[in-house]
Amino acid sequence: MARQGSDQGPKPAPLQEVEMSATSPSRADRDRRPAELRVGFLPAHNFTLSALSLFVDALRLAADEGDRSRPIHCSWSVMSARPEPVRSSCGLQIFRNSPLVDPAAFDYVVVVGGVLHAGEQVDQAVLDYLRLAAARGITLVGVCTGSFILARAGLMQGRRCCVSWYHCADFETEFPDLVPDADRLFIEDRDRITCAGGSGVADLAAHLIGRHVGRAAAQKSLHVLQMRDARAGTDAQPHRGLEAAEDERVRRAILLMEQHIADPLGIDAIAGKLQISSRQLERLFHEATGQSPASAYRSLRLHFARDLLETTRKSVTQVALEAGFSDGSHFARQFRSFFGGPPRSVRRTPAPAPTEGAAA
Repeated sequence: MARQGSDQGPKPAPLQEVEMSATSPSRADRDRRPAELRVGFLPAHNFTLSALSLFVDALRLAADEGDRSRPIHCSWSVMSARPEPVRSSCGLQIFRNSPLVDPAAFDYVVVVGGVLHAGEQVDQAVLDYLRLAAARGITLVGVCTGSFILARAGLMQGRRCCVSWYHCADFETEFPDLVPDADRLFIEDRDRITCAGGSGVADLAAHLIGRHVGRAAAQKSLHVLQMRDARAGTDAQPHRGLEAAEDERVRRAILLMEQHIADPLGIDAIAGKLQISSRQLERLFHEATGQSPASAYRSLRLHFARDLLETTRKSVTQVALEAGFSDGSHFARQFRSFFGGPPRSVRRTPAPAPTEGAAA
């Protein structure tokens, strides 16, 4: 069972006890200066543990010199309306280290979503708190399915919203008046930030650290986490599907295809999972996308392979296997036919090799 550490400095006072007027602290005592970046977290029921931990660890590593984790440059607090532990989607539980406090104590309030269809994600107290934070001009952040929670609170009207490709159809169904973007890692639209989740949470955290603390601190966080330099919010999500189709059965079929890239399902198997015939699936795909299910599936896999070729150093054979092709030569023929060139033609120019004797 995970518990927030007690070495994060003084906890914010409960909401009713927060002083609304602040006095400038002495600059003589570095450890007592207000942090340049202050973040409050609201984990939902069945939240994604990696989304919370990546964000918090990036702040922790940027918060102090070395690896002492003192909240000097960054401070953070995990809040909950109730004292009971909050369960993550993997079953681990965490305890809050603060009740709901005045949102003015933070630069950002981050709601961490998770499993969509496992009961209520947040209670009324959290929804009211988010609305209060919005009214006071605090930037709200939704990570993973936190975008759903912000939308349910009525706080995403007139703003762009980033969601994972995995949950794009769910978002469109629940919020037909909002337009989700499932292509980017995260989107900042004025005082709202939404992030698709996954490793993109670390990129978002680095983006905010760079803004408030400095680029060096952001780089340090990612490098200690064994990650490369931060990707921009406009970078594409690693796994993009076809444009959303209106027919629910076609959307579900595309989702099945996206979930089985390395081990492709047969078209008959996909139709069986949808409880329709293969012939009916063929007809639905032609009406919705203008192509057959097999062609759509091949397109998904080839675009996935191209992303790997452009963003990793994996061999063409490795990429072929991860994209569900039986061997490199078959993959190369398919790739050339689809994109008009061989797989190696899309490789980004590799960085120059270090000179002999260069420092590691």
